[in-house]
Amino acid sequence: MKRVVVTGLGMINSVGQDKETAFSAILDGKCGIKKIELFDVEKFSVKIAGEIVGFDPSEVMDAKEVKKADRFIQLGLKAAKEAMIDANFKEDELDKNNFGISSASGIGGLPNIEKNSVICATRGPRRISPFFIPSSLVNMLGGFISIEHGLKGPNLSSVTACAAGTHAIAEATKTIMLGGADKMLVIGAESAICGAGIGGFASMKALSTNNDDPQGASRPFDKDRNGFIMGEGAGALVLEDYESAKARGARIYAEVIGFGESGDANHITTPVMDGPLRAIKSALKMAGDIKVDYINAHGTSTPANDKNETAAIKEAFGGKENCPPVSSIKGQIGHCLGAAGAIEAVVSIMAMRDGKLPPTINYTTPDENCDLDYIPNEARDAELNVVMSNSFGFGGTNGVVIFKKI
Repeated sequence: MKRVVVTGLGMINSVGQDKETAFSAILDGKCGIKKIELFDVEKFSVKIAGEIVGFDPSEVMDAKEVKKADRFIQLGLKAAKEAMIDANFKEDELDKNNFGISSASGIGGLPNIEKNSVICATRGPRRISPFFIPSSLVNMLGGFISIEHGLKGPNLSSVTACAAGTHAIAEATKTIMLGGADKMLVIGAESAICGAGIGGFASMKALSTNNDDPQGASRPFDKDRNGFIMGEGAGALVLEDYESAKARGARIYAEVIGFGESGDANHITTPVMDGPLRAIKSALKMAGDIKVDYINAHGTSTPANDKNETAAIKEAFGGKENCPPVSSIKGQIGHCLGAAGAIEAVVSIMAMRDGKLPPTINYTTPDENCDLDYIPNEARDAELNVVMSNSFGFGGTNGVVIFKKI
């Protein structure tokens, strides 16, 4: 099967609107979590999120077209544009019939669903926007982006909750490996910071209610963690057949050498160790006999996830003493749901590029059930040749991907 490499990266989140700004802020331990401005939170028990401030969708869309696309699509267009520019294609190098899309979102256009549901209930069905459905469907993320860049290869979409971004990378990799396309643009995007989104997760008791300390509210692996914080953003990666990338003289960030997927078959929202463990083992088996230098954890700051993920990592690597350093960036940008895997893959690859381990901020009180090296509070220099990124989602769906420097 064909080797698959990464030749372009793009990212937007609450600490930066391009990959270099965001990655630098993450290394500096900056936090983008604050009081929500996207809607009135007065009546909500949770009032904070990792919201992107100052994003102008007209940077990536004609101003007249903005209303046709939900915010998650707009963010995806931004990250995808950056990744395509970063890949540095010449027009005569592109066979767009063999260049596909693998997009991902956990929820899709929830703000538009909420808005038009209210309109339907209060003003009647005739007042529903004709752009409502095409602006809200998850696969329209790939639809808009394929049109923007003229990409006519496979147009795939993963909708697997918080594992969607990682699954989109795996789907794109499989497509290239099996000859379904020469190149794939992967995009994970999410923007569910709205009344229904915050209210829904809050009603499940999944979110931290530490409104008085927004920047300290998300505390992955810390003993005092009490829920995740919603984030929004997008990550994008250009994947190519290695021989094709080499022939055009592309800068190659990394090779995809392993991925693993599994299901818990246990509970719709409560994770267990077994599913993540099997996904990690599958990715390691595919990668072969190789030393992993860093793990970008799912690390949601929820009591169950962080404990189970720690246990799975220790079991997969044969004990605490054999585990590489681990960190979670969700304390800084929040949990970007279906975009998380794509954003965290970009961060993992950039960490390998620069030899910098991103920190886990707000780690102050150790938990006996979370006893790995979480790179607490400050970034660390390290030689990185292989990195792993974990993503786990509601419904017991799990994804893991491994990248290698070449």
